Amino acid sequence: MDSNEDKRANDLDKFIDTDNSNNSNNDSDNNTSFSTNATARENLLSLMDSFIERVTSIRKTLLGVSISALVLAPLAIGLVLSILLIAVLTISSIWLVSGIRQYKSINSWSKRYREYKKEKENFDRKIASQYGLAMTDTNDRTNP
Repeated sequence: MDSNEDKRANDLDKFIDTDNSNNSNNDSDNNTSFSTNATARENLLSLMDSFIERVTSIRKTLLGVSISALVLAPLAIGLVLSILLIAVLTISSIWLVSGIRQYKSINSWSKRYREYKKEKENFDRKIASQYGLAMTDTNDRTNP
């Protein structure tokens, strides 16, 4: 394809040189002028053909790029969305695991606190019975 383009470029250069020589030699006969004009037209037509072929090849390339963009864009968006989904699921599972651990920790702390409260009441009753003090229910106590 490059050799065709080089040939057409050389033809165009010859056309320009021939046209310049025709302008400087106005005394040449009509047959030479006619053949130069015919060559110039052929060169111009070949140049136009080259331009049209180039536009067609660029059009095909752009069509391929457009189709690949239509196919690959959803895949890329899907990839991004799947990465975000994995990130959300990972963060959610971390929060869930930490919540379960906190629940177990608070549950065991609550159990130990109830045991402490029972032992305290038992000690209070024991001390009250040793010294002859009257015990009242801890829920019914009022501040003096």
